Amino acid sequence: MRSSLYFRARISFVLPIVLLLLTACFARERGPRVEVQCPFPPSPVTIGKSKVVVYELHVTNFDTVPVTLKRIEIFADQKSSEPLVTFENDQLSAAMIRVGSAMVMSSGSNGGTRDTRMIDPGGRNVVFVWIELGMSQTVPALLRHRIIFSSMPTDAPRDATLEDFEVPVRQDPVPMLSPPFNGGIWLAGDGPANDSNHRRSIFAIDGQIYLPERFAVDWIKVGTNGDSRHDGTTKNENWWGWGEPVLAVAEGEITEVVDEFPDNTPRVLPPVTLDNIAGNHIILRIAKDLFVTYAHLQRGGIKVRAGDHVHRGDVLALLGNSGNTTGPHLHMQVTDRNSVLQSEGLPFMFADFTYLGPGSDYPEKQVSLPWVNSISPGNAVLKFEPVKH
Repeated sequence: MRSSLYFRARISFVLPIVLLLLTACFARERGPRVEVQCPFPPSPVTIGKSKVVVYELHVTNFDTVPVTLKRIEIFADQKSSEPLVTFENDQLSAAMIRVGSAMVMSSGSNGGTRDTRMIDPGGRNVVFVWIELGMSQTVPALLRHRIIFSSMPTDAPRDATLEDFEVPVRQDPVPMLSPPFNGGIWLAGDGPANDSNHRRSIFAIDGQIYLPERFAVDWIKVGTNGDSRHDGTTKNENWWGWGEPVLAVAEGEITEVVDEFPDNTPRVLPPVTLDNIAGNHIILRIAKDLFVTYAHLQRGGIKVRAGDHVHRGDVLALLGNSGNTTGPHLHMQVTDRNSVLQSEGLPFMFADFTYLGPGSDYPEKQVSLPWVNSISPGNAVLKFEPVKH
């Protein structure tokens, strides 16, 4: 009996201690119940007179109620007190997609569709970050984020902040490429821009996600009539770029060649699979972890084989209309692995070209500006000079 009383007395003293410990543990706010990941480090590159830093944040909601991402403040380093840039309201909404909901942008926080800043319980949204810096600004080695969420309990919304989410910035040099053509005027279709289809294409393959088209370009030749076509649209021969020689943009080794798919009839898209999405294509390795993909090539027009060593300016193939395409063009991308889809897209630059303005303004409002050491902006018209041998 004495031992039983002693045991009960002992328990009565232990419980208050446990409660005190629990109170101490939960004195600090837990913060938002989310997971934030940056799957691939921010990549800086020059576009015209600006530098841009490009990356994605994947945000998963582990709460039992929806949360809304209200604001992202991005700082240049660990000590800065003023944000380098702030994203909120419609600007933030336009930079986000909801995974599994057609992977499209919303019309904005005040638009008619559901705001993409709202993340459902168990849901994941992706923020496509695009930071523009002046040419005189130094690209930070590290970016620090303050991310503010609003939860939606039954009584009233409450803000929660994720402090000091840090992401290192890639320091690798951006490769300088030669044009993939021997001169001419070209539209950089769906080229580098934060809202382009390439920029927003995320591929989930074999249990992992990839964004190989982060900086990809669909090169479409523009003819003397200011259009991509002449004498109709029903034949591949009606397109100015059809059969254009495609050149090596740098010295390297051919690592993959596929030349088996028929060229499509323009405006007719065949069933697309992971195997035929790039159509006839070549992958060129130009450095240890740098690969250039040339896709949608003309069947029978490929001039190289796997294992060949090529030099800058060598003819590799002819521009075609095979794979996931409705008109002749060259899809070109630079990635970190020898794979069209299971790789991460990397930036690149051209030493010089003439910027002729947005495709929507060409040729009525054509400009003529020399650009150097720059990537091509999205949906812009460029003029490349003939390759000098």
